[in-house]
Amino acid sequence: AIQITVADSRDGACSSSTLKEASSWGKVDTTKEQMVFAEATSVLPLIASDAYHTGEWKNRERKNFSKIF
Repeated sequence: AIQITVADSRDGACSSSTLKEASSWGKVDTTKEQMVFAEATSVLPLIASDAYHTGEWKNRERKNFSKIF
């Protein structure tokens, strides 16, 4: 899981919704978590590019979004 935020959790700006808090609820796998303190439009292209070029997405199960409707 990756959380991109400009807020600082020390002053309560993240409303305690950090990845460490989510892992305590069992919502996030703690082995692969990263908190990114940056503006999303500056780092999201870098993260998407890395995810695409490493090819990790090829092994994931394909989602069938037609079941939603």
